[in-house]
Amino acid sequence: MGQVKVQSAEAPKTERRVVTTIRGRAASDGAGVKLTRVIGQPALPDLDPFLMLDEFGSDKGADYIGGFPDHPHRGFETVTYMLAGRMRHGDNQGNVGLLRPGSVQWMTAGRGIIHSEMPEQEEGLMQGFQLWVNLPAKDKMTKPRYQDIDPEAIPVVERADGTKVKVLVGSFDGVRGPVTDVATDPTYLDITLPAGNSASVTVPAEHNAFAYVFEGSAKIGAGNAAQPVARGELAVLSLGDAVTIEGGAGGGRLILVGGRPLREPVAKYGPFVMNTPDEIRQAIADYQAGKFV
Repeated sequence: MGQVKVQSAEAPKTERRVVTTIRGRAASDGAGVKLTRVIGQPALPDLDPFLMLDEFGSDKGADYIGGFPDHPHRGFETVTYMLAGRMRHGDNQGNVGLLRPGSVQWMTAGRGIIHSEMPEQEEGLMQGFQLWVNLPAKDKMTKPRYQDIDPEAIPVVERADGTKVKVLVGSFDGVRGPVTDVATDPTYLDITLPAGNSASVTVPAEHNAFAYVFEGSAKIGAGNAAQPVARGELAVLSLGDAVTIEGGAGGGRLILVGGRPLREPVAKYGPFVMNTPDEIRQAIADYQAGKFV
């Protein structure tokens, strides 16, 4: 997995900086679920190996009650991270699971899977993220796999200064996350920083990475390169060994995500992500023929 640690003061490092910031666009998916699309929109179509990032968050049942009924996927992975609310997962591989506050579902669609995610509440806050992660060509037709991680299984690193890091994937301060054996060697951290507190975090130097602030604000980058990032902004990071993150005036909370770029052709059509148009056509034909079993 991606090695993520706090750099010592003596360790040589190249600081990552903010290349650009992106705001999401209002969208809907599934049976009318309202969400904000951050990656996968015109301003940021993708960030190899990441294909899509959606943030959902509403306390109005009408915004999410339709859920995501049965639908297919092939050729990539979906990652659902719940912050609030309850969703029930089921798929045609016989997997069932409850996504509740703090839980993570990492689903490898591989050669084909049909699944659903439906709300188990009619009112109250439903909040979280869904990330799509590409698979390398050699793994696109692998057997589907499902990792359902309960919140109690996700380690939290808490420092004396109030900094808190939930480790979903990768490691931080020597603590490793529970999601394993992912082709793109990803990092996925949920970082909370009190006002003015900072942390220096490493992601493998060759990995693409982004930070998305979903509470408060933050400064990202070191010294004069530090750039304010507001709630609802995604910061695309330059390559480098380390990124310095500081809590804004009222503190901040963000996800920091990185992964090994695949640098392969991408052909996308709805829920299918392959390398060529011919493979997309085959995926559609296989789904229509009932071969996603």
